[in-house]
Amino acid sequence: MIKGEQTTPLWRQLLATALVVQRVRGGASATVALGEVTSELRPGVQALSFQVLRHLGRAQSLRRQLAARSPAPATDALLCTALALAWNDAQAPYESFTLVNQTVEAAKSSAAHRGQANFVNACLRRFLREREALVAITDKDPLALWNHPQWWIDRLKQERPTQWQAILAQNNHHAPMTLRVNARQSTVQAYLAALSAVGIEAAPVGVRGVVLTHAVPVQALPGFAEGMVSVQDAAAQLAAPLLLEGLSAQTGRLRVLDACAAPGGKTVHLLEMADCEVIALDVDPLRCDRIQQTLRRVALGAQVVTADAANLEAWWDGRLFDAVLLDAPCTASGIVRRHPDVRWLRRESDIGQLATIQARLLRTLWTVVKPGGRLLYCTCSVFKAEGQEQIETFLAHNSNASLRPSPGHLMPQSGAKQDHLPDNLQGDHDGFYYALLEKCSA
Repeated sequence: MIKGEQTTPLWRQLLATALVVQRVRGGASATVALGEVTSELRPGVQALSFQVLRHLGRAQSLRRQLAARSPAPATDALLCTALALAWNDAQAPYESFTLVNQTVEAAKSSAAHRGQANFVNACLRRFLREREALVAITDKDPLALWNHPQWWIDRLKQERPTQWQAILAQNNHHAPMTLRVNARQSTVQAYLAALSAVGIEAAPVGVRGVVLTHAVPVQALPGFAEGMVSVQDAAAQLAAPLLLEGLSAQTGRLRVLDACAAPGGKTVHLLEMADCEVIALDVDPLRCDRIQQTLRRVALGAQVVTADAANLEAWWDGRLFDAVLLDAPCTASGIVRRHPDVRWLRRESDIGQLATIQARLLRTLWTVVKPGGRLLYCTCSVFKAEGQEQIETFLAHNSNASLRPSPGHLMPQSGAKQDHLPDNLQGDHDGFYYALLEKCSA
């Protein structure tokens, strides 16, 4: 989103953006809410919505300064949308006066804000007059300063006393578009050359990754339709190599289970790396369709099964696996850069509930691993209950499990070099946790 004229009236985009914000506050994911926006408006509304969600804490704090009593949810969402976009001129997608005028027009034009246009106008005109002082007041509010719920801030302070500020700051940055080059079709250097030939700037990241200077539609990527590359964060690209490198089948091809596999990025990476038999599980039939689509694009095959991975009777044929990839359901607290709604959707109680599900999946899937085989446990979370503490508890109760060298918790980071990380973990990546477990042969 840039400053300038738009073919669609801005007030319509602001109205739709406010509705997305309201839906997220009501518990819907931004993905679902944006799916309800008309195709004409969706690209602009997505850009505006993501910016609002990254600054929603600031907006909520400012709104409380402007109106002590909360207005109706729809009007509150519209006000917060305008404040999130206009509070910082350097980051605003449009001039502040334009945003205010168009927000008032949105209030006038929608039945959802009937009779509230004057109230919206009064709040936002006062904001323009007193912006510097109001922002200074909200600087003292952690919600405004970090744009995360207080419980999230407090938990990170406790768990990461030297890193919590950097983690929160990274969460408010835009994530880059990162690709994984298909080892069966190309190399990183060859693909960088192909990108350069079509005017797309990029740099290598990790072992098989490429990070774009500016995001582009996937249709613009050389070889994307043929499966030469896939979109995947650099941290997520570690899963398949961690699980497979150095592992050989006792008889025949490796037999691999990708549990909780949708949308299929890791499934495909496993197949790109090795000639193995892969079963890809997911509990959601629509998400299983996504796996099938991903497999067709890269022209690789796996057995896709719709089932709950923790219910062995529903899918398991009794044959053990050489390797199991468990990308467990989690809070997604490590991928807030890409999904800025997550912080506003999650509740602290979700961590314990999800940790219970993770533990159940770990216990169940450990039984299908061959002696001498491996299970890679991973989550896109920065919380210890979903990573380090989960694995410490598992190891304490399973004497036949040993922890192989693993990255552990990776924090979200930009491209700055980190002295404590090896070369394959340098660069820009999301927050993740990895633990590679091996089952004792005896």
